[in-house]
Formats: sequence, structure tokens, C-alpha cells
Amino acid sequence: MKKLLLATATLALTAGLASAEEVKIGLSLGFTGPLESLAPAMASGAELAVKEVSDSGKLLDGSTVTAVRADNTCTDAAASVAAVERLVTSDKVNGIMGGMCSGETIASLERVGVPNGMVMISPSATSPALTDIEDQGFFFRTSPSDSRQGEVMADITLEHGIQSVAITYTNNDYGKGLAESFKSAFEAKGGTVTMISAHDDGKADYSAEVGALAAAGGDALAVVGYVDQGGSGVMRGVLDAGAFDTFILPDGMVGQPVVDKFGTELEKSFGQNPAAEGEGRDKFVELAKAAGFDGTSAFSAESYDATALMLLAMQAAGSSDPRVYKDKVMDVANAPGEKIGPGDLARGLELLAAGQDIDYDGASAVEFVEPGESAGTYREVDFKGGTLNAVRTR
Repeated sequence: MKKLLLATATLALTAGLASAEEVKIGLSLGFTGPLESLAPAMASGAELAVKEVSDSGKLLDGSTVTAVRADNTCTDAAASVAAVERLVTSDKVNGIMGGMCSGETIASLERVGVPNGMVMISPSATSPALTDIEDQGFFFRTSPSDSRQGEVMADITLEHGIQSVAITYTNNDYGKGLAESFKSAFEAKGGTVTMISAHDDGKADYSAEVGALAAAGGDALAVVGYVDQGGSGVMRGVLDAGAFDTFILPDGMVGQPVVDKFGTELEKSFGQNPAAEGEGRDKFVELAKAAGFDGTSAFSAESYDATALMLLAMQAAGSSDPRVYKDKVMDVANAPGEKIGPGDLARGLELLAAGQDIDYDGASAVEFVEPGESAGTYREVDFKGGTLNAVRTR
């Protein structure tokens, strides 16, 4: 009898081990390019979720999880497509946290993600064009659409007493989409746009752009660009020319790097980026500090959440196959169910394994609306005293 029991226990253990696997999450981010200063903390946010789940031993009968980084350059569509193809075909990932910038995300999703049946959850691609893209249910994003950001940006601008603005935007899907969203919202609320024009990244001289913006004038200049590229280049030219002393800065320009570049020259400037507040965010910042990175860095919380959602959806579906678990992402992100936040992923996995529902709020107050994107909250910021200061959450 004892031998029979031992054999049964051994068989059960062997079956459990046989069903465990190595789950791989690809991280498609711009480790080089116009937002390279933000990518490390975003990757660390994702890897924090990977480690938390892997260490728990509770995913899919004890499966381990590893992260595979890929540099999509953020703006080069061909490079991004190649990077994501490698993740899918060579690394054989089970899901992709990314892309990072809107244009390369669209290219990677259409050319690799959808054709290969791969789930992609972006923490930072915000173009309104992604709302209506034919993704066949494989694409989600933990950052809100720039349709919403344009409205928030217009409200903040008017509340600062600014009635007229010039707008410069980086010449891609993100820049054009957000600039047009802001222009429409600002004009609808009674503001005046004196000029809206594109700038190209990677130029050494922005004097022509600065001259045109200075001639157009306005109470402030909205810079819809990238802090490590043309956005900062235009700002430096504008400041040197004395054309504007107030900048309106959206998510691609908000972060410590802009303070490092301009310091007290931003005394009158302000802006916003997607960010939540409350217990979930505070817990994530605490966990990030212990892990050795800055959890307040733009989109690092959204990166943690994008990764956590994929892993929780796998547990809910009982499968690491993206064609299967894609249908569970919305379920684990929204009510009904027990609230799950940063540091609670093991508990979330246990509840799902027991057939119970969860409502993942995470680090960025996740709440998905159709077709699978964040409803969105924003952090209003200013730069008084030469520091990045959170004013309030909207």
C-alpha cells in the first residue's frame, strides 16, 4: 500500500513538472533613439513583474519566466519590425511588452504581431490611430490614447491663463496625433493656435524652425516631441533666441532628463504625463526603489502593469499561448474580482488558479475600455525651482 501511495505521489509530481515551462516575455523598447533615457526604467519595471511571478512558482504549475530585451530604436519602423521578428521567431517569446513609440508599434503589430498571433501590450504608444487598428484582439496598451491627453493638455494650458500657443511636433504618428488632438481641444475651448508645424529629429540646427515659431508668436510654445531628440533641440534654439520662455510639455518631454538639460530655464513651464496616484503607485515606487531603479520614471509603472497583465491572463486561460490568453486580458484587468496591486501578483495567480476573478489595478490604476486600452489618468507637473514637481492627478 505504501509503495502504491509513493508511486502515485511520484506520478503526480512528475506530471506537475512536465507541465511547467519557461515562459518568455519580450521587451521591445527604444534602448537607443529619442527616448533612450526612459527605456532602462521601463525595462526594469517589466522585469520586476517577471521576477515577482517567476519567484512565486505559482504560474502554470510552476513555470519560470524570463525577459528578453530587444532594441526597437523607438522611431525606425524597419529596425523595430526586425527586432520584434527576432523575439517571435528566434527567442520564441510568449508575449511582448511593447512597442514604445507609436509609429514603430503600428509597424511591428501589423507586420509581425497580428500575422504571428502574438499578444503585444504597449506601456507608452499613445497615438489615437492605435484605437482603430485592425489588431484581431492581440493588442492592448496600459497608457491612454492621446485623444484624451490633448483634452487634458488644453485644460491645463487654459488654467495657466494662456490664450494663444504655437505648436511644434515631432514628424511622426505620435507627434502629429497629439499635436492635432491638442489643437482641436484648445481651439474648441476658446484658445488660439498661432502656428502648428513639424520638426525632424536628429538635426544639428533648428534655427529655421525657431525663426518661424518666433514669427508666429503666442503666450507659450507646446513642444510635442522627444526629450532626447528634436524636442529639446527646438527648445534650446527658442531659449537662446528669446522667442518663448514658457513651454507646454506632454509625455514625451516630461521626465528628469528635461530638468537635467534646462533646469531653472523651465521656471514658467508645465505639462503632463500618464500617471496614477494612490496605494498602488506608492507600492510600486517602493518596490522599484528596493530593486534599484526609479519607479517614478515615465511609463515604468505602465511597463510593470503591461507585463503583469500578460502573465495573469496566461494563468486565467491556463495557457501561455497568446492565441488563447489574449481573450483573458480584459477579464483580469477589470471588475468583477478581488483587487490586485503591485507585489500582489502571487495572490492574483493563486486566485485565478482556484477559478476566482481578479480586478488588476496595478501600479497605474489599470482600467481598460474597448478595444483594450487604458481609460487614463494624468499627472500635471511643473518645473518651479528647477525640479520636476507633481501638481495633481487628473
